[in-house]
Amino acid sequence: MPIAIYMLGLAVFAQGTSEFMLSGLVPGIARDLHVSVPAAGALTSAFAVGMIVGAPLTAVLGFRWPRRRALLVFLTVFVVVHVVGAVTTSFGVLLAARVAGALANAGFLAVGLATATAMAGPGAKGRAASVLLGGITLACVAGVPAGAVLGQVWGWRSAFWAVAIVSVPAVIAIAVAIPTTPTVTPLPSETATRPEAATNPGTAMPSEAAVPGARRELRALRRPRLLVTLVLGALVNGATFCTFTFLAPVVTEVAGYGPRWVPVLLAIFGLGSFAGVTIGGRMADRRPMRLLVPGGLALTAGWVAFGMVAGDPAAVLVLVFVQGTLSFAVGSTLITRALYEAYDAPSLGGSFATAALNVGATAGPLLGGAAIGAGLGYRSPLWVSALLVALALAVAGAERKGTRTTAKA
Repeated sequence: MPIAIYMLGLAVFAQGTSEFMLSGLVPGIARDLHVSVPAAGALTSAFAVGMIVGAPLTAVLGFRWPRRRALLVFLTVFVVVHVVGAVTTSFGVLLAARVAGALANAGFLAVGLATATAMAGPGAKGRAASVLLGGITLACVAGVPAGAVLGQVWGWRSAFWAVAIVSVPAVIAIAVAIPTTPTVTPLPSETATRPEAATNPGTAMPSEAAVPGARRELRALRRPRLLVTLVLGALVNGATFCTFTFLAPVVTEVAGYGPRWVPVLLAIFGLGSFAGVTIGGRMADRRPMRLLVPGGLALTAGWVAFGMVAGDPAAVLVLVFVQGTLSFAVGSTLITRALYEAYDAPSLGGSFATAALNVGATAGPLLGGAAIGAGLGYRSPLWVSALLVALALAVAGAERKGTRTTAKA
C-alpha cells in the first residue's frame, strides 16, 4: 500500500476520534458553556446529521476538483473548525462548528475512499478501504479514550486541540503525496478487474459510462444491486452502533461490571472492530461471499447469544470482542462491495457509502434508545441489533432470489 493511503487513514483516525469523543466530554461542555447536558448531547446528533447530508452534497460540490485539492480543502476546513471549537465561548458557535466539521469529514471520507482505492490499484479496493476504516476503529480503541483523559486532565477544549494537531501531518502528506488526478475519472480497466466480471458478463460497464460527470455517476447509483448493498451496510452498521452506544449500561447494569471496566470493554470492542476490518480487507476483494454469508449468520447468532447471556460477565467479555470483530468484518466488506458495484461512479459511490454508514450510525442508537425508553431494559439494544442484522439477511436473500428469477426468465 502506498504511504499516502496510510496518511489518509491517519486523517480518518482524527475524524473518527472527533465524531465519537463527545461521549466523554458532554458534562464538561455543558458546565463550561452553561447549557443543559441534553443540549450538549445534541452536538453528537448534529455531527451525525451533518455526515449524512454532507457525504453526497460535498462530493457533488467538489466534483470537478482534483482529488488532492478536494482532500486538502475538506481536511483544512476540518482543522479550522476544531480550532474554532477549542476557543469559542458560545454554544451556538460550537454547534455550527460541529456541523461544519461533519460536512468536511463526510467530503473527505468520500473522496478519500475514491482516492485510496484508485491508488491501491485494481483488485485491492478492500485492502485500501480497510486502511481508512481501520482509522475509525483505532479511534474507538485509542482516540476516544485519549480524548476522555485529556478532557478530565486539561478540559474538553484540549481534546479539540488534539484532533486539530493530529490532522496537520495528514494535511502535509496529502499536499506532497496525493496525485492531482481529477476526482471523477473514467475507469475503463475496472470492468476487467472486477471479481464478478470474469464469471458474469452482464456486469460489464454499461453505455452510460460515456455520459459525462455527475449525471453519469448518478445514473450508475440507481443500479439495484448497489442500492441493496448500501441498505445492507446501513442495517449492519445500525446494529453495531445500536449496542455500542449503550454498551456502558449493558456491562454495568446487566453484566455487573464496575464503572472502571467500561473503558476496558469499549477498548476490547474496538480491538475486535480493528481485527474485523483487517479480515474484511483481506477477503472483500476476491472472496466476499465466503465472509458475508457465514459472517452475517454468525453476527445474528452472536447478538442473540449476547442478549441471552448478558448477565454473565465472562460471556460478555468474550462476546464484546467477537461481535466487534464480526460487525466490522461484515460491515467493511459490504462497503467494499458497494465501491465495486459503483465502479463507474468513483466519487459519488464513496459518498453514498459514507452516507449509508452514518444512516446506520444515526438510526441504530435511536432504535436502541427507543427500546430502553419503552421499558424493555438495557438488554433491549442487543435484541434490536439482532433484528437489524436478521432484516439485512432477509433483504439479501430476497435480492438474491429476485436475481435468480430474473436470470431464469
